[in-house]
Amino acid sequence: MRIGLLGTGPWAHMVHAPALSAHAEVDFAGVWGRRPDAAKELADLHGTQAYDDVDALFADVDAVAVALPPDVQAALAARAARAGCHLLLDKPIATTVEQGRAVVEAAGEAGVASVVFFTTRFRSDSEAWITEQARAGGWFTGRAQWLGSLYTGDSPFAASPWRREKGALWDVGPHALSVLLPVLGDVRHVAAAAHGPGDTVHAVLQHVGGASSTLTLSLTAPRAAAGAAVEFRGENGVTLLPESPEGPLPAFTRAIDALREAARTRGPHPCDAAFALRVTEILAATEALLTAHGD
Repeated sequence: MRIGLLGTGPWAHMVHAPALSAHAEVDFAGVWGRRPDAAKELADLHGTQAYDDVDALFADVDAVAVALPPDVQAALAARAARAGCHLLLDKPIATTVEQGRAVVEAAGEAGVASVVFFTTRFRSDSEAWITEQARAGGWFTGRAQWLGSLYTGDSPFAASPWRREKGALWDVGPHALSVLLPVLGDVRHVAAAAHGPGDTVHAVLQHVGGASSTLTLSLTAPRAAAGAAVEFRGENGVTLLPESPEGPLPAFTRAIDALREAARTRGPHPCDAAFALRVTEILAATEALLTAHGD
């Protein structure tokens, strides 16, 4: 499979380009970026081609991997799908339901495969645990905390405009939902939402099977308080998401393999664009509650 990369920022440098370059079954066919000089620098680093024209890249590849802000990603993903490219996208797929739906519709009409990189879902130990909890069933309630201290250190993502605008709800909220939904089922209703300190968001979700869950999300937590935790309680007792030693590189490599398989079989992946759209709908409903309450 020939894959082109859209994006030249920190995530593309740290994860996408190295994983594509090292993958034995993939031809890393080129890089396009909004800054041509950055695209050339990244392409040269990995021995591939820089493209000034994104449509020319679409014409030369079987698939695209996208490492761009979500509002930029959505429009280009729909355009790539219409050009016949399979899609390896990042979360969130978009920052509005309309943008996300346009990606899903374009992929469906073109008959292309899609996989969205929810990091936790592509870590082998985490995915095995999620599968086990979904199979066990009988869960009464769940709790997800995703707390970052993005602005207190030297994170390369601290200067990200879209993260500063949309906050933790849209940045780490997709990670939390990607774990809760396959275990507790779809969200029937966002029952409550409120802001905490900084960009912290608290939300209460009611799931279709009767379980409830809570979210606590932040990018502005004290460094000593940062970390992620997911807990389920039910008929089988209490279980916690195990800490994973895997970094994002092996996880993204599995996402590449998932896209290759989905393209081969023409079957939907559990983390496809339609799943990512549902996550976007839940985030948008939570955001609407926050706005309505004046928080």
